[in-house]
Amino acid sequence: MILAAGRGERMRPLTDTTPKPLLEVHGKPLMQWPMEALAAGGFTDLVVNTAWLGEQIASRFGPSVTYSHEGRDFGGALETAGGVVRALPLLDEVFWVAAGDVYAPDFRFTQEAVARFRAGGMLAHLWLVPNPAHNPRGDFGIADDGRALGEAAHKYTFSTIALYRAALFAPPWCAIPAGNPEGEKAALAPLLRAAMAAGRVSAELYTGAWTDVGTPERLAQLNAPEERPA
Repeated sequence: MILAAGRGERMRPLTDTTPKPLLEVHGKPLMQWPMEALAAGGFTDLVVNTAWLGEQIASRFGPSVTYSHEGRDFGGALETAGGVVRALPLLDEVFWVAAGDVYAPDFRFTQEAVARFRAGGMLAHLWLVPNPAHNPRGDFGIADDGRALGEAAHKYTFSTIALYRAALFAPPWCAIPAGNPEGEKAALAPLLRAAMAAGRVSAELYTGAWTDVGTPERLAQLNAPEERPA
């Protein structure tokens, strides 16, 4: 699942007329980078949630993906957990989620990672990254045994890339009915923290190129021509 429903307020005015995931980095829409990486790993059944200017996303990618149109159905985005629960009927028991506005060109979505996750008992496996300047305090820690920690002496930033079991988005972790028929908005972090407290979330550190393209300045920096020695 590619998350592509957000308004992108901090990216205005660029996002006034273009949904954030369609803003281009190196000649490609931001969301196309994880889409192509998933396909390269053999994951070809994609679900994309949309809200703000979602018709542009559907027009760009057409029937090659399945859509969960939160804006059309409920008038706006349902936040991450609400959006995932809405899309659950379209997803497998184990599935990837990545944000459509994060640039991680070196990340590899592998069948081996899915096999390891399926064989374990975790509800989620997160990829964390070294803290960028805009999030110096981080989000979650990693224990010596690979469990993700809500509280830790040193925290890393959640990359938004993760593997999940559908069970995380059902009772007792999530009270929203499958398919989210009422369009309830719900954040993901409370679900993850509750599952972490029960020892049901694992994590690993990813040190490849990664940018949360959250401002026009970060987008411009990514697209700036590389300086070449004279």
